[in-house]
Amino acid sequence: MKNSDIVVGLDIGTTKIVALVGRKNEFGKIEILGLGKTESVGVSRGVVSNIEKTVQSIKVAVEEAQSKSGITINEVHVGIAGQHIKSLQHRGIRMRNSLEEEISQKDVDALIEDMYKLAMLPGEEIIHVLPQEYIVDNEMGIKDPIGMAGKRLEANFHIITGQVAAIHNLIKCVTKAGLTTKEVMLEPLASADAVLSNEEKEAGVVLVDVGGGTTDIAIFHEGIIRHTAVIPFGGNVITEDIKEGCTIIKNQAELLKIKFGSALASENLDNEIVSIPGLRGREPKEISLKNLASIIEARMEEIIEHIYYEIKNSGYEKKLIAGIVITGGGAQLKHITQLMEYITGMDARVGYPNEHLSKGLEDVTSPMYATGVGLVIRGLATSNPVEEAIDTTTNDAPPAPTHTEIKDHSVKKKGSFFDNLLNKAKGIFDEDIQ
Repeated sequence: MKNSDIVVGLDIGTTKIVALVGRKNEFGKIEILGLGKTESVGVSRGVVSNIEKTVQSIKVAVEEAQSKSGITINEVHVGIAGQHIKSLQHRGIRMRNSLEEEISQKDVDALIEDMYKLAMLPGEEIIHVLPQEYIVDNEMGIKDPIGMAGKRLEANFHIITGQVAAIHNLIKCVTKAGLTTKEVMLEPLASADAVLSNEEKEAGVVLVDVGGGTTDIAIFHEGIIRHTAVIPFGGNVITEDIKEGCTIIKNQAELLKIKFGSALASENLDNEIVSIPGLRGREPKEISLKNLASIIEARMEEIIEHIYYEIKNSGYEKKLIAGIVITGGGAQLKHITQLMEYITGMDARVGYPNEHLSKGLEDVTSPMYATGVGLVIRGLATSNPVEEAIDTTTNDAPPAPTHTEIKDHSVKKKGSFFDNLLNKAKGIFDEDIQ
């Protein structure tokens, strides 16, 4: 087995850091070979706030994944999130010299290249440029313009930006942990690959990734990403509310939320009580599960209202046939789908990353590992796309590029911001490692 066949996804979250080692088996399913998980102590709301603590946590997670899989980890595919992530819509235009020559991949690449030159606010850089639809000589709604004739090539782009400092600090942590960052990917895009089917993306769906520090949203319609947003609230805010409302310590509040928490107060009886041990010999504290659910419900309503605002703001509210898919650690909260359906009026389900997984580690099927599994899936898809393309055809020639391949190219574009940043980071931190 070649090392190139194995991909490592590194999910650096607010509450946990997960390293997943995976490969594709002969049936096209993802086989998880090793899982490393540790508490994240240097990340706040998706952004690195303490370099050294984050580096230590990464090392612990990676070492655990190495010992379980028996594979030495050198390169990782890293997920990025945080409230500094923003998105915008932009249209690009490229005039061609000849009507006789067909539109080629080179023309599409040049159009995407131009998008990376957009003037951004100071301290911001473009992360992903995602084509949505192409327009050739005012003919709209074209998904793949390659091979067509036309002088004026246009495209609507979904552009995702982030703060240079936040991205640089993330790469710095990975480098200081003795690893090479192979690729940096937006976490909701990775989660979407793990829990959404192609049919759902085609029909129209909202992915809601409820993490510890942030809630990430990605809206798909006709198989194309249409809107992304990051809400600066997650599971940690609910834990803080329980801590304040029940006057208990944070660890007890987190355990209460996980074991007895519910997003609907009406689902709990008045006489359901849980007893919390007192501190240093003090009397135990009795907490009503109905009161606990009321605290959680109030905060979840606020988060869902933010989600619903983003759905309405995207302009696709009436076009989302597949409704809402909730994933991330927060998706494990009881009755969250019922509350989501009640507030938004849309169908909701919990997204589990087991559709693409072969039988193996049972732990990985939890929604909290959706981003990690998605990073492995994306990493495998982009690591050697040419070989895969040749293998699936009957002749030796690779097939014509599809719209998906064009989109992948836009994410992993030669000379892109991430490539330049990774090269800089490697030069800066090589001395530290030695």
